Amino acid sequence: MDNTRLVEKIVELRKKHNAVILAHNYQLGEVQDIADFTGDSLGLSQKAAKTDAEIIVFCGVHFMAETAFILSPHKIVLLPDSNAGCPMADMITIEQLREEKRKHPGAAVVCYVNSTAEIKAESDICCTSSNAIKVIESINPSRDILFVPDQYLGHYAAGKTGRNIVLYPGFCPTHGRILSEDIRRLRGYYPNAIVMVHPECRPEVIETADQVLSTGGMLKYCRESENEDIIVGTEIGIIYRLKKENPSKRFIPVSEQAVCPDMKLITLEKILWSLEDLSPQIKVPEKICVKAKAAVDKMLEIV
Repeated sequence: MDNTRLVEKIVELRKKHNAVILAHNYQLGEVQDIADFTGDSLGLSQKAAKTDAEIIVFCGVHFMAETAFILSPHKIVLLPDSNAGCPMADMITIEQLREEKRKHPGAAVVCYVNSTAEIKAESDICCTSSNAIKVIESINPSRDILFVPDQYLGHYAAGKTGRNIVLYPGFCPTHGRILSEDIRRLRGYYPNAIVMVHPECRPEVIETADQVLSTGGMLKYCRESENEDIIVGTEIGIIYRLKKENPSKRFIPVSEQAVCPDMKLITLEKILWSLEDLSPQIKVPEKICVKAKAAVDKMLEIV
C-alpha cells in the first residue's frame, strides 16, 4: 500500500473512532505530517486532554503514552509500537528510587517528565526540560533535592540555580552522542552559525553552545531568529519540522549519530494497524495514576 492510500485510510479511521494523533518532534517526517498535533511530550498530552477525542494515538515512546493516560484516564491511549521505549526512563526502577530516597531522607524528589508513571508517582514534583529551573527554584532552599533520572538536565539546572542537587546517574544515550568537538568543528565550517543544544546534552556540550533550549524552545527560537545558519544539538528528527517551518534557513545537525532508534519505530503502517485493532493500549493503574498526576499538577501550578 503506498503512502497516499495509507494516509487516506488513517484519516478515515481517525474520523470513525474520534481519534487524535499526536507526534513527538523526533518522529519520522511522514508521522509528523499525519498528526493533528506535533510537539513535546507533556504539551502533546495537555492538548489531547483538551480535545473531545475518545482515542489518543501517541506517536512517541512508552512514558509519553503513559503521561497522556495520566492526564486523560477516561480515554483510550494507543502506542502504535509497544516496543518504543526510552533508555533513560528505564535507567531507574522504583526500587532504585526508593533506595535513593532512603539515602537522602527529607530530600525533595524532582522527577524529569521523561520517566515512567511509577517514578512520577514516587516523586514530589515533575519537571520538563523547559521548566526545570523554575521547578528547582520553587523548592524551599532549606530542603535537599534529589533529581531523577537525567543527570545532565539536573546538572544544568543546578548550575543555573546554584542549588546543591543530588544527581541520579541516568542519561539519554542519543544526546550523549553529541560531542563538544563536533560543535567546534562545525563552527569552523559555519562561522556565523548559532549553536543551540538540548539540556539533556553533556555539560561540556552545553558550555560550548550559544543557546540551551527544549525542543519547544528550539522551534520558537528558530522562528524568531534572523540567523540563517543554525547548528542543532538534539535528536535529528526535529530538523524535519525546523526546515518545514523555516524553509529559508539552514539547519546543521551537530551529529548525524544523534538518532533515537525508539523514536523511529512508529510508521504510517503501524498507525493504521493501531487504529484498526485499537491496540496496543497503554494503561496506568489507578493508584499510580493519581499519585503521578499529583506530581505533574504540582509542576503546572508553578509554571
